[in-house]
Formats: sequence, C-alpha cells, structure tokens
Amino acid sequence: MPSPRPPRRRPRRLPGRLTVPLAAGLCLLTAVGGTGAAAAPAPAAATGAATAAGGLREAMFVGNNWDGTADVIESRGGFRRIARVNVIPDREERLREIYLDPVKLAFFLGVRSGPGEGHDQFVDDMYATPDGSSMVVSRPSFADVVSLDLRTGRINWRFPVAGYRADHMAVSPDGTRVAVSASTANTVHVLDIVTGRQVGSFATGDKPHENVFTADGLLWNMSIGEVTTALDAPWLDWTKGDRKITVVDARTFRTVRVIDMRDRLDAFGRGDLSDAVRPLVFTPDEKKLYFQVSFLNGFLEYDLASDKITRLKTLPGDPATDPDRTTWVNDSRHHGLSISPDGAKLCVAGTMDDYATIVDRATLQEGPLVPANKPYWATVSGDGTACVISESGADRVTAIDFATGRRVASVDVGDHPQRVRLARVPADWTGPVAA
Repeated sequence: MPSPRPPRRRPRRLPGRLTVPLAAGLCLLTAVGGTGAAAAPAPAAATGAATAAGGLREAMFVGNNWDGTADVIESRGGFRRIARVNVIPDREERLREIYLDPVKLAFFLGVRSGPGEGHDQFVDDMYATPDGSSMVVSRPSFADVVSLDLRTGRINWRFPVAGYRADHMAVSPDGTRVAVSASTANTVHVLDIVTGRQVGSFATGDKPHENVFTADGLLWNMSIGEVTTALDAPWLDWTKGDRKITVVDARTFRTVRVIDMRDRLDAFGRGDLSDAVRPLVFTPDEKKLYFQVSFLNGFLEYDLASDKITRLKTLPGDPATDPDRTTWVNDSRHHGLSISPDGAKLCVAGTMDDYATIVDRATLQEGPLVPANKPYWATVSGDGTACVISESGADRVTAIDFATGRRVASVDVGDHPQRVRLARVPADWTGPVAA
C-alpha cells in the first residue's frame, strides 16, 4: 500500500506580520461560537465601542496545533498580534504522567503518528469565558481541557476527558457551558466553562468530532469513525466504524434524534460517498444544513423537515493532488465550512486541493478559487463581510470577502493553525505576565 505523503514543513517566520490590501477596516474575527451561524456568542456580545467601554475588546483566538500556542489577534486597526499564549505550561508534568503509563504512552504516540501527521497535537479548540478573563482549550495529545488565566498564563482548572484524546468543542449560546468530544471514548462531555465541572455527558458514535449548539436548545454531535487507517477504498468504507449524528437536549443530555447519513446518501443515489460528516453549518433559520464528508471535494445539502439530502455540490479538484486517497490527511479532502450571516453565501476550505472559495447558496455556483496552503477551517468575520480560513500549511489566517470572493487580508500565526474562534479579552490586556 502506498506510503502517506510526508508532513509538510514550512520555514518559520516572524509572527504577527500582516498584509491588508484595501481592508484597513475589516474585522478579522469569527462571528459564531461553533461551526456555523447556529452557535451564538457569549453574553458579553456587544461589539466595537460598546465592548471596549465595558472593559473588553474583540479579538480572535487562533490555535497553533503543533506549537502548543494560541495567537490572539487584534480585530481592528492595524490587526497586530496582541499576544501569544502558551497553552501547555504544564507540559513537563503531563509528559511525565504519560511516559509512566504504557497505555497512555501508546495512545500519545498514536496521536502523533496518526492525526498529528508526525507531530504532537497540543491545541485543537479554544473559547473565552464570558468575562474574558480566561481561555478554555482542548488539548488532543494530553486528552484534556484546561482553562488558562489570560493575566498570568496559569491553569485555572483541568478536566481529563474519558479515553485518550480530546477533540472539537462548542460553546453554548449563553456562553456558560462548553462541549468537548472525547474521541477515543465515544463520549461528549459538557462542562461549566468557569469551573470546569462536568454538568453532563452523552454517548455518541465512533470517534465523536464536531459539536454544534442550535438555538432550539439542542446539541448536535457528528462522529466520523476511523480516519487514520489506510482502508480508504470506497468498498472498504464499512471498516471505518459507526458514524452518525447524535442530537441531544442541551439541558438534559437525553438523545432526541439519531441521523444515519448512510441511509440518506443511499436514498439520494450516492452510496459511493462516505457518511463521515465533517464540518457543517446551519442556515440562519436552522431549516437546512450543509456538510462535508470524508474524501469529497464538495459538500451536501440536507433538509431537516423532509429528512432528506436535497443537493450535492462537487467542487474542482486540484490536478496536482495525489489521487491516492490514502494520502489525504485524516480522510479530509475538504475540511472547513462557514455561511454568511444572511445565509446567501457559503465559504468552503478545499483542504487537500489548496484553495478556498465562496459559493452562492441559491445556485451553488462557486466563485474564484483563492489559493490557500492546506486550509483547515472556515468561519465568519465579526462584521459578517468575510470568511476567515486557517492556512495550516502556511502558518497564517486569511480573510476572503463574501461579496467578491477575493482575498482581502492575511496575518501570520504559529505552527499549523486550525481552529479560529471569536474571543473577548480585557481591553488593557497585552498577554500573560509570564510571557
């Protein structure tokens, strides 16, 4: 079986350099707390002058997965980097624990050789507490969630997840709870964002991944199954495990619905496609959702009322992309999806095809293919005018205008950025004292 392509390595650059052609006023931060319009910001959601007057200012958290850092980027003016936060201040302590436990060590090395592409995964997802005093981070290689005091850089609390790997998170519409996938335990934990106390949990399919809170009081989890095996031929798709969407009541954590996309894909006539649902977004009215699946260069549309897949959009593939599916990182041909606040445009990160593009939702016609180096996430700027992608292969974050489909700004960050999240930090904050 062909060997996977080696991890891409990039020359290191001075952090914080920014290019902003014609976009001095662009707000480079995410407008949603989850993966799409469905996840609302925390209570301190006033923007601009009102936020500053209340003692907080807008910013973006950018998680540098392989560095174990998070860059905090100014959202207006010169878009300078405010600070870089070390999210693994307890690294030596955690490593001692891991190396003294053969089972933990086996999984730690498995994360490095599998989803980490030869690197440890030190930060996956991040959110700010409602008062802006702390950053809550999921750390895959350390199988935990921690809260970091932004003033001191010290850990407020630590929550070890079930199993051996922490993954994607989502914050509740009121900003008080955070959900995190424990990917090797088929469990989602829901924590009090201030105290770290678990307030609930629920079982999922194999390898829970994305989480989304919706405005109707539900919490959605997408399980993606095994994505690090080389059994990637369509006829071997059954080996990937039990993949499904688990929908629970966000207060009681009781399952209210289970959606198996295998049945819906078969009914749509696309039994050849994987049913591993990757990033997804809801329309503003939460009547439709758009989702990516493993190996697909495109996305699908699902109507909640009829419980049917209604449309498929196939996007261009890069002729230079290796057609061998075993070389696509973690089965994710395209991984990153966002929707404009009015629901008219979708933004797609063509991860393994090295571009991002804006798609008209009515016609499904794509705009210009904006070159991007392994874009691994897509979200929405604070003013709603742009899609923000993380270019994990180039160590930068880039904004693309929803109206024109053109790149309008880029800022350099740390090694292998993935998740980009809206944050509100103290107005006078310039980084942890220890830094």
